[in-house]
Amino acid sequence: MPNRLAHETSPYLLQHADNPVDWWPWSAEAFDEARRRGVPVLLSVGYSSCHWCHVMAHESFEDEDTAALLNEHFVAVKVDREERPDVDAVYMEAVQAATGQGGWPMTVFLTPDAEPFYFGTYFPPQPRHGMPSFGQILEGVRAAWADRRDEVGEVAGRIVADLAGRSLTESLPADRRPPRPEELHAALMGLTRDFDAVHGGFGGAPKFPASMVLEFLLRHHARTGSAGALEMVQATCAAMARGGIYDQLGGGFARYAVDATWTVPHFEKMLYDNALLCRTYAHLWRTTGSDLARRIAVETADFLVRELRTEQGGFASALDADSDDGTGRHVEGAYYVWTPEQLRAVLGEKDADFAATYFGVTEEGTFEEGASVLQLPDTDGPVDAERVVSVKQRLLAARDQRPRPGRDDKVVAAWNGLAIAALAETGAYFDRPDLVQAATDAADLLVRVHMDWHARLHRTSRDGEPGANSGVLEDYADVAEGFLALASVTGEGVWVDFAGLLLDTVLLQFTTEDGALYDTAADAESLIRRPQDPTDNASPSGWTAAAGALLSYGALTGSDLHRSAAERALGIVTALGGRAPRFIGWGLAVAEAALDGPREIAVVGPQGDPATAALHRAALLGPAPGAVLALGTPGTEEADVVPLLKDRPLVDGRPAAYVCRHFTCERPTTDPEELAERLRG
Repeated sequence: MPNRLAHETSPYLLQHADNPVDWWPWSAEAFDEARRRGVPVLLSVGYSSCHWCHVMAHESFEDEDTAALLNEHFVAVKVDREERPDVDAVYMEAVQAATGQGGWPMTVFLTPDAEPFYFGTYFPPQPRHGMPSFGQILEGVRAAWADRRDEVGEVAGRIVADLAGRSLTESLPADRRPPRPEELHAALMGLTRDFDAVHGGFGGAPKFPASMVLEFLLRHHARTGSAGALEMVQATCAAMARGGIYDQLGGGFARYAVDATWTVPHFEKMLYDNALLCRTYAHLWRTTGSDLARRIAVETADFLVRELRTEQGGFASALDADSDDGTGRHVEGAYYVWTPEQLRAVLGEKDADFAATYFGVTEEGTFEEGASVLQLPDTDGPVDAERVVSVKQRLLAARDQRPRPGRDDKVVAAWNGLAIAALAETGAYFDRPDLVQAATDAADLLVRVHMDWHARLHRTSRDGEPGANSGVLEDYADVAEGFLALASVTGEGVWVDFAGLLLDTVLLQFTTEDGALYDTAADAESLIRRPQDPTDNASPSGWTAAAGALLSYGALTGSDLHRSAAERALGIVTALGGRAPRFIGWGLAVAEAALDGPREIAVVGPQGDPATAALHRAALLGPAPGAVLALGTPGTEEADVVPLLKDRPLVDGRPAAYVCRHFTCERPTTDPEELAERLRG
């Protein structure tokens, strides 16, 4: 019989709706039930494409004996971390403080007042590798609750007091200023020390794509001409594109590589990773003209539209790592890996030998059970391009017949904002109006479904219906960023208006007088601690993403209120950039934009005029860090909506571009090449 999760909309929660565990969703009613019964709460947090979440579910939550123990002695609460990042952040901070590590599934035991007292992540069904079994954990917590409840309460009280006492305000510089050039150089030196000069990327195994850091390095190169910064980007992007972390047949990136060489990925594919990396490769092409960067940007954009776009025009959250291997087993990577025998079955002997060499498929394999993850090993000599295309098409067609990984089809506002920015720019750079239209459709969905008349956002939707959870800071910031990028590509000033409404909510609900930002709104549900984290995780932190959107909006509109808020917010980058540059990459990228101006570009001329289009393209392709761009015709509605366009006449009746920086404007130009040269300086 289904439990209470059957009424939820989260695909992750619905995966547990038929468990024998009597799950509750996160709610006041669940904690009221724990008080009524006098039992602790088991909080289990995960997400739909999490491999070890599935493992623990199969091993423990589907087990009748384990479920009986849970149901008798606990109130079990299941949370989708992607729907409730605030709940996840608060308790993950406690887990990391107590154990020195974290991850998902996250397993936390709470008092009926939601105070944590025991922590962990995955627990096996039997004792293994020094880990107690989940059953032993449940028995131990049950006994402690029954026999030493006062002691448990004291532990919980100390943990909550410790969390409440943490504040980032003291980390901000007294003058709340953005980083200076020498401080950004110090961040560059820190990244250079962490750079893997052999395999690309930063740090060792597991190795994650550092999209935000790569964006900082591209902007730093654009501002300073640093060859070292660009070399780190080129080496990392080439290694990822040739490695197993990239889907060599269908495009798109897996979440991370389990090794330092980018060979074997953790196969889940996330919207946020692919949106960020699509934009990174597009910006690398803009900087270098690299054919590889262009191919990866376009293929990743096509993957987003083909695999993650929903019927309503938004983008789904993720594809699972696991799928049926054809024998009924649910196996990680089954959809993506190949053996030589499988190649021969699809391609025949000669083309199979060619494909095995080209993609690095061996008899020994690079993954489990002799299978190989496709990659592009370095090979000498020319490659038969037509043969490669033929082989890829046939392998992709054969792979399409395999059982597909599950898709988490909830639409998350923040990640759709990232996708809008990536698709709009990639479409504009590579003359793909279909990608720009996909970005516009997603933006329309966010306005229609996620955004209310008070400029408040729902974090998620599914099947065109908004979820019950309120947006957090990253939702407002990333959606505003996406809207501003879309406005620069389409010239539709309404997106600037919508971004402004969202950023006003950021100032009213998320920002303190001292320039700090919280992850949740002032009127959001009260947790044991109001979450606040300026460091990047898999996507830009809400704090620094807000700083970037505020900075761009201030430049487009001339709003000192938004500009000043951005500069105060960047104080945290001044504090942390030199010490932990890998974990505040987006903040460093925004700081580069602030230091550069950012450049304000107004292109005025009739829409559809070839001369206007040429100037617009030159402006879009300018590498100036964080440049903002407005496009419109003098005297039209767009010119009234976007202040940057006001009082910008045509020049001798011809379309013109105006470039301003640090409150000073250069003379207008009608020459696209001259405009491009100005934006390189």
